[in-house]
Amino acid sequence: MSDKLTTVLWFDGDAEEAARFYAGTFPDSSLDAIHYAPTDFPSGKQGDPITVEFTLLGRRFSGLNGGPMFKPNEAVSLMVVTEDQAETDRYWDAIVGNGGQESACGWCKDKWGFSWQITPRTMLDALAAGGDEAQRAFTAMMDMTRLDVATIDAARRGE
Repeated sequence: MSDKLTTVLWFDGDAEEAARFYAGTFPDSSLDAIHYAPTDFPSGKQGDPITVEFTLLGRRFSGLNGGPMFKPNEAVSLMVVTEDQAETDRYWDAIVGNGGQESACGWCKDKWGFSWQITPRTMLDALAAGGDEAQRAFTAMMDMTRLDVATIDAARRGE
């Protein structure tokens, strides 16, 4: 790994499974390397996968099979900006349909406990516009689980 900064996600033994799922779900993603423990460690044995390097939407990550001590929470999330409803639905359905769960305002959680924000670009554009447009789009979003592009666009226009 040659990047100076890599985000490390903590898993309870299933980093490889997660990396394979992410690589199969998102474009510009891949499982890049699996490193095996040279000796026993607190949550595994010599020869078990200890770290998994993967690329997710063009960004480098490492999955650490660190055991059950630490759990992901909403304090850190992965935001995926989508271009349309079809892309929003595809990612939402993949995450939720693979053992994940829905949450509010475009958030969902994958089966490993990591939080995702599946966010249509139109929502970000509305917030950047500010004023009444941002307020209307934000208010519309507050009643959603999966974000609905048509509803956000209508709110932006004041309809």
